[in-house]
This record gives sequence, C-alpha cells and structure tokens, in this order.
Amino acid sequence: MIPMTLHEIAQVVGATLDDVPDPRALVTAPSAVDSREVVPGGLFAATVGARVDGHDYAAGAIAGGAVAVLASRPVGVPALVVGDVQLAIGLLARHLLEHLSPTVIGLTGSVGKTTTKDLLAQVLERHAATVATDRSFNNELGLPLTVLRADATTRYLVLEMGAGRKGDLTYLTGLAPLQVGLVLNVGTAHVERMGGGPADVAEAKGELVEALPADGFALLNADDPYVMGMAGRTRAHIVLYGRSPQAQVRAEAVRMDDRARTSFELVTPSGRAPVGLDLIGEHQVSNALAAAAVATVLGLGVAEIADGLNAARRRSAGRLEIVERPDGVTIVNDAYNANPESMRAGLRAVKALAGSRRTVAVLGAMGQQADASRARHAEMGRLVADLRFDVLITVGAGDPLAMAWAAECSNQGVAVHAVEDVAGALSLATALVEPGDVVFVKASSEIGLGACARALADASPKAQ
Repeated sequence: MIPMTLHEIAQVVGATLDDVPDPRALVTAPSAVDSREVVPGGLFAATVGARVDGHDYAAGAIAGGAVAVLASRPVGVPALVVGDVQLAIGLLARHLLEHLSPTVIGLTGSVGKTTTKDLLAQVLERHAATVATDRSFNNELGLPLTVLRADATTRYLVLEMGAGRKGDLTYLTGLAPLQVGLVLNVGTAHVERMGGGPADVAEAKGELVEALPADGFALLNADDPYVMGMAGRTRAHIVLYGRSPQAQVRAEAVRMDDRARTSFELVTPSGRAPVGLDLIGEHQVSNALAAAAVATVLGLGVAEIADGLNAARRRSAGRLEIVERPDGVTIVNDAYNANPESMRAGLRAVKALAGSRRTVAVLGAMGQQADASRARHAEMGRLVADLRFDVLITVGAGDPLAMAWAAECSNQGVAVHAVEDVAGALSLATALVEPGDVVFVKASSEIGLGACARALADASPKAQ
C-alpha cells in the first residue's frame, strides 16, 4: 500500500469523513474485510454478508489498529462513508495501480487456479518482489484487497480471477488492467450461473484474454479445445502451453513416483530442464506448465523456472492437503471446493498415492451443476467403484445419493454408506477407518466437509 491520507482516499472513492479527528491521518498498510485480520495502519472494509455485517465489528477493527473503517453508514468510530463499499475498495485499488508499475498477471480457469497461482508466485518471488492472491481471494472484494498489498517495490502482481457469471472478468480486469493473461481450462464450475454448458463457461472465461492489450501475452492451454477457441478473441501475443507437441512450453517424459508425485522434462524456447513436483496427481503437470509459461514470457530462463517449481510447496489449505497420522492413516483433505473435473482428478491422485493400501472416500455434493447435477454425481459414484475404492461415504440428501446409488450398482465391491450430514460422516468414518488407510475428503465448500477432514486428521489412533 502506498501511504495515503484519509482525505486523499475520500477524494478517490467519493467518501464522506465521519468521526475522523484528523483527515491527514495516514493509511500505510493493506485493507481487510475480516476484523481479525486488520493490521495497524490499514483500513477495515465493512461489508454486509449473508450472515455477518462487518459494520458490527467496526469498533474492534479500530481497536486492532485500523486507521478508519470504509463503511456504508456511520459506525461511531473514524469512517469513510460511501454508498457502496465493494465499489469503493475497487476504485482505491485501481487508483493504486495507476501510481505503481508492477507487471500485472491475471489467471482464470474452472479448476487449478489457486494451485497454479501458488506455483507461479513461488517461481517469480525468487526473481523479484511478488504479491499474489492470498488463499482464493479472487472475486470483486478479494482482488482489490490483493492489489492494495502492492507497493513501490512490487515487480509482479499475480491475481487469481474467479468468474461466477458472465461479466465478472470484465469487471475484474477493469479494476486491474493486465499485461499477461492465463487461461487454464474450461469445465463445469459455476455452469448453472453461466448458461448451462461448457461453451457458456468458455464465453465467460474468454473475457480475460479480450481485456489484454496488443503488446500483452495470452497464455492458452493447448490441451483444452475450449481454451484454444479463445485465440481469436485477443489482440495479445499468444503463447501455448501443455503436453501437446504444438505448445511452446510443454512437458515431455512425464512420470509418477510411488507417492503420486509427478516429474517431467520442461521444454521452453530457452531450453529444457528436469522438474519434480512436490504435489500429488498427474493433473499438477498442467498447473506447473501454466506457471512456467507465464515465467517464460516474463523472461525467466528454463533452469530458473525449473528450480522454482522444484522448490515449490503446497501453500493453500484444503487442496489435496495430506496429513499422516501416527497409526499410518493418511488423510487427503481436498474439501475446499468440488466440481466433476477436480473430483475426478482428486480420486485418481488418491488411488495413485494409495497403491495397495485400503482407500476410503468421503464425498459430498458438487454445487452449481445445473440440470446435469444428478448425472454428474452418478458419474462420480461409478468412478469411485471403477477405481476400486474400498469404502464410499456420501454426505447429504439429493445428488450425493445418486453418487451412492451408482457406486452400489457397479458390482465392483465398494462398501457404500450414505449419511445425512458432516457430523454423521465424521462419526461413521471414525468407526470405519483402519490403520494404514488412505482417506479422501471432498465436496463443495458450502458442505463444510473440511471440518470432517481436519477432525479425522487430529483423531487419536484406535487402540490395538
């Protein structure tokens, strides 16, 4: 954050100062929308959510060191009062970028955004000062909060950009104009809001490359036909990445070890170098190549990129997060979110990790799958059976029951159990899991299965 007085911020966002003793007070630190994450010298943006109104926490934020509250009404403490807090925080972020000069990189896709963002940040920060999206703060509030962490030393600004509906990426790229745009894939995440099919998702995701300038770079996944279809929608220089021979940044000689970690030969225009990822699942190759493609157009050499990927570690919780219990049970927490593409990749990665060990899948609903939801859940049930999982526990009524039914009808020997809620899943899994098992936990975030995964990871080994 570049230092600004409250008066200057008010001018930028069109705010009225309320209960502000000194308009010259400086804001020197980033903003937060969670009062528990306020840092001294920052702003607290009081937003209204479905269950929590940030205005109720204004006094606590000031006590925690916030200089003022960005609010939609007076709150009894120093405040910048605006008509729309979300719009105001976006205006402030855009103003900041106009006074700084980082290379702004935006990335989107149906799956893999956060992992790719984390890999890319770890490659770039070895080269120069880098600010990247925290966790999955990739929406109309999260993106400005990331921008407001940048300062005069920031060389690279890596922005994960989510799209729940058409128009979202046009808005986000308007707040943070890009020099580099990366599209990972087109799947079924948010398909319900976008029109019902992958072509509609592709239309929305393609807004990112449409926003790029003629001297920018559009990095497209050569292995995804919907992404490749975006080539005609951008003025920018196009660079392809993937496992396709036509990709300028590609992987050759892909291998997987007995811990389901992948290695490959990274090929870029500057040469080739070996890469070994400390992440499970063959699908991570595509995420690593996407990060490598960005680093390539930014001028990093293949050896430097490979070194960064080799040293990279998982940063974000709930994404194929592995915990080893003392009794040999391995918990794989992938419960941050779910759609058919990520569920499929996770199930396969866990089976590769398990080898001959017994496997248990605890699966909940995949949200926003529109009219195809029941069929897609049934498909996941068949996949669980085809992969020879030993136990399947489905959580919740409705579509998860289609998953259970499909697995039970497969005649593959999987033991199927259906429970109503997260508490039931934890109780049953605790009873069924045996020493040495590999347990995979996944659902859309609103289901709350992350709590089940964490509780299973912390559980005491059974008495022998």
